[in-house]
Amino acid sequence: QVQLVESGGGLVQAGDSLRLSCAASGRSISSYAMGWFRQASGKEREFVAGIRWSGRITAYAGSVEGRCTISRDNAKNTVYLQMNNLKPEDAAVYYCAAKEGLYGGTRHSEYDYWGQGTQVTVSS
Repeated sequence: QVQLVESGGGLVQAGDSLRLSCAASGRSISSYAMGWFRQASGKEREFVAGIRWSGRITAYAGSVEGRCTISRDNAKNTVYLQMNNLKPEDAAVYYCAAKEGLYGGTRHSEYDYWGQGTQVTVSS
């Protein structure tokens, strides 16, 4: 079992930056693909970014490409999501997820473990 705890969310203004963290416990995540998803009120959960076990391969949703960077520190069992130039449409609950196996995916059904989420609110 892997437990995931997100942190770093908050209320920011449009154009600001945030760095979300996802601390894992229970097992080392070094052999897991990791992802960030978000869910806005009344909408479905959507993929934001993913990273393979090594950290060398990443993927992003088109809506955040160029503004977000996912990274991981396997020694700290932690995954990060740096978000820059935030927009009101980025407001959502952001979830960290772990997928058994080395390669990630963009569908939330592919992930095995989830955190409780951290709220990001962006004012215009």
